[in-house]
Amino acid sequence: MENKVYGVVEGLIQKLQSTQEENVEKTARLFADALKNGGMLQAFGSGHSQAGASELCFRAGGFIPTKQIKEPAGGAYEGIEGVGTSFMKKVDVRPNDVIVLISNSGRNPLPVEIALAAHEKGAKVVAITSLEASKNLTPKHSCGKNLWQLADVVIDNCVMDGDASIDVEGLDTRICGMSAITTAILIQACVYRTAQMLLEEGIVPPVFKSQNIDGGPEYNDRLLAQYFDRMYHM
Repeated sequence: MENKVYGVVEGLIQKLQSTQEENVEKTARLFADALKNGGMLQAFGSGHSQAGASELCFRAGGFIPTKQIKEPAGGAYEGIEGVGTSFMKKVDVRPNDVIVLISNSGRNPLPVEIALAAHEKGAKVVAITSLEASKNLTPKHSCGKNLWQLADVVIDNCVMDGDASIDVEGLDTRICGMSAITTAILIQACVYRTAQMLLEEGIVPPVFKSQNIDGGPEYNDRLLAQYFDRMYHM
């Protein structure tokens, strides 16, 4: 019996490649400029979108000057206006930073307010979202906008409205959400192009080695020391 997941994922990868290359390129340019000018790459996602945020931050093969913005309630209050505004008063965001906001619907107040606050602090904002969903959803924030309308660059994760993407006979609800998969692919595509851009400019990007290979922890610690004041501060 055919497992539809593999075919759906393959189709999504092809769609990402054919439709999002320009947006990946724009994001990589923002990333490269941030890293060469002493900025940080910060990422936020609430609920399951936290998985996408962790794909950028503090992982083997990723850039060292990265930080995952973690809202203490884990997104439990993402639908309540004012939470993001208050929370962002305590988050260290600077003009050379890039904030990557991951939200499939892009309609809840929390990511919207983080985007607004990031811009107020002079940072660039990249949104990874489902445009099929977000462009057809009424904003929940009083500003009247969804996340995609507030970003400097918007990357469409290309998943269908509702995220779940596969029909199964006998079940009236689709299963198998795909946004985490496409988000991970998009972020790694951005990382790859960023590294290429920096190397073309004669800059060797600071990259994490695996903590589980010989010499990895020592190598990482030497580089981490250069960014300690930013990476370990909320």
